[in-house]
Amino acid sequence: MPILQPIGQLTLQLMTAIGRLLLFAAQAISHCVRPPFYPRLILKQMMDIGYYSLPVVGLTAIFTGMVLALQSYTGFARFSAESAIPNVVVVSITRELGPVLAGLMVAGRVGAALAAEIGTMRVTEQIDALTTLATNPFKYLIAPRIVAGVLMLPILVLVADVIGVFGGYLVSVYKLDFNAGNYLKNTVDFLEVTDVVSGLVKAAVFGFLVSLMGCYHGYHSRGGAQGVGTATTNAVVSASILILSFNYVITELFFSR
Repeated sequence: MPILQPIGQLTLQLMTAIGRLLLFAAQAISHCVRPPFYPRLILKQMMDIGYYSLPVVGLTAIFTGMVLALQSYTGFARFSAESAIPNVVVVSITRELGPVLAGLMVAGRVGAALAAEIGTMRVTEQIDALTTLATNPFKYLIAPRIVAGVLMLPILVLVADVIGVFGGYLVSVYKLDFNAGNYLKNTVDFLEVTDVVSGLVKAAVFGFLVSLMGCYHGYHSRGGAQGVGTATTNAVVSASILILSFNYVITELFFSR
């Protein structure tokens, strides 16, 4: 039937794209765990992905913590439950807002940069030159970026957790007149190891997704400058969607009863 033809074409295109991405991911992971390794390249990417992302992640975290405390107070004051604000802030930051917002910020900053860098190398035939010189592009370009992403995102999220909780502390103590000692005691008493661990696991997965999608779209970019721009956009959008999707999956695995 003619009406089913476009549906079939879209389905085939979707399955082709998913299969190509899975093959790319499998090949990239295999090169991440097999020697030879390039420690200098990994350290350079760790600086680019982790250290230079600290300002944007830190600013996002501190304002998120401040707004969260303010909004929680507005809602809880109706039920005389203001004492629960430290608990809500620390759990929300460590479980959800820290890893998700850090992942999205890094996706916007790092994912776009990876796609643009590798995409430019593709359209200017630098990747073909590496292959000609008997250097595996996956080993030299893809693996260091993925390893750096997986290692640095948990560190960024740990820093974001501390800064976000500190932002909630600032608003609660200096604007909402909470007792500083009681606020810190409630925060420490209510926080559990599972809350932090789940956030760090999410961060490692998000780091893999951001670096993978940036490398994937850059590696398969075509068509000169316009193709690089399209790859950059696709890398950020696909990484953001995957982050939100895997966030639900990991939350279900950790906290479903």
